[in-house]
Amino acid sequence: MKDFFDRNEVVGVLHGFNPWWSGKPYSVPEFRRIAFGTCLGYLEDRSLKRAVLLTGPRRVGKTTILTQVADSLIQKGSDPKSIVYLSLDHPLLKLLDLRQILSLYHENIYPPDRETFLLLDEVQYSKEWETEVKLLVDHQPNCRILATGSASVVHKEKLAESGVGRWITVPIPTLSFYEFIHIRGEQMPDIPPDMRLADVLKMKAPDFTDLAARFRPLLPLFQQYLLVGGFPETARQKNISLCQRLLREDVVERVLKRDMTALFGVRNVNDLEKLFIYLCLHSGGILAVQPCAAALGATMTTVNNHLALLEQANLVYRLPPAEVGGKRVLKARNKYYLVDAALRNAVLLRGEEILTNSDEMGIVAETTVLRHLYAHYYRDMPEIVYWRDVTTNKEVDIIVRSPKYSLPFEVKYRENPDIRKDSGLMTFCRIDKPKWAFWVTKNDRDFGTVAVDGVETVFLQIPAHILCYLLGQAERLYWS
Repeated sequence: MKDFFDRNEVVGVLHGFNPWWSGKPYSVPEFRRIAFGTCLGYLEDRSLKRAVLLTGPRRVGKTTILTQVADSLIQKGSDPKSIVYLSLDHPLLKLLDLRQILSLYHENIYPPDRETFLLLDEVQYSKEWETEVKLLVDHQPNCRILATGSASVVHKEKLAESGVGRWITVPIPTLSFYEFIHIRGEQMPDIPPDMRLADVLKMKAPDFTDLAARFRPLLPLFQQYLLVGGFPETARQKNISLCQRLLREDVVERVLKRDMTALFGVRNVNDLEKLFIYLCLHSGGILAVQPCAAALGATMTTVNNHLALLEQANLVYRLPPAEVGGKRVLKARNKYYLVDAALRNAVLLRGEEILTNSDEMGIVAETTVLRHLYAHYYRDMPEIVYWRDVTTNKEVDIIVRSPKYSLPFEVKYRENPDIRKDSGLMTFCRIDKPKWAFWVTKNDRDFGTVAVDGVETVFLQIPAHILCYLLGQAERLYWS
């Protein structure tokens, strides 16, 4: 490979990626995702002998976090040349392995015996990256590593061989509603900055009325959030058609037609694209693989493989069915949701007209609530499932379970969402007996706790915009 190009060309690319080496001006966005502080803290913790992996969907701000970390380290006094940013999907850098690139860096820029901050963007494009990072962690303690990956680069079987005890993972989902308000510079609600969902569970009737009034100005912003989603590039945009085009081109098209081919060796992208559109049309529904395969003209094996790839690529969430009351789940069928409702809107060209369509908004709101629950409870490593009674077809949308708690959530984003005694949520609570259950509503007048005779569970009716904001605020508190 050394005869293929001049090594000075590689050094030139390194300088281009790291303008701070030569004192050239560079800009860093002011808005910082929750994951920024977490990544910086891990990177500066010299007692942590691990690399940090920042993983999430495309276009959620991972590259921005790397440049913000670089700028913060420089502002705190680190030698600018000790900080090296590498975009490993660059055509020239993909021709080399990580060891060769770092060799050129140390020979020409900064000595290897001094502390170095290595910021690796799109690490999955580097050849044998797992082994290279393992060697750096084990044998070069002066090298602090922060890496990003759009696809789920933490393949369990590979990390079982080379990554155990050498990685700490920080998830970065799409923007929470809390972050969406912040990135747009909107007025925040007048509530305590450390208020959590647990605090709401202790409130009395007058408190619910007061809190609903404080959140009322956020209702139109929540409608906008449900339309354009949680991608930083589109969050400030008012042109919904432009937002959707950017999401189709930068997120969906690039992942399906580039990442899947380059990283997972997918040959028939058309089958994968058809399956993704099928999931957009049936988001939140229980997926029966055989009818799906028949509808797509594919085999069940192909559909199962492609479903796994879409999950690894951070495009969909998968919810398996719950086992409740000792009853085993026969012919288990999973539910699939897109990681952000805006992707569904973009692919299906759903605009502001869906705001008056209760069925459409139900799917969008349920997807948005799920995103917040995944991010909020991530550190507990819970099981997130759904429940369905096969005899009555009664269902609970989302259940978050750990050894400490079982929290069922039913999303009814519509007018007059009464809690019926024969509902799936009520039936589940009679069987599982959770302490709390959540009935997620649309209007802020549907807010408060409800006790039901003969059921031990206390039900909290809570508007979706209040729930999502509090979960997002608590997400920041947990990671800080």
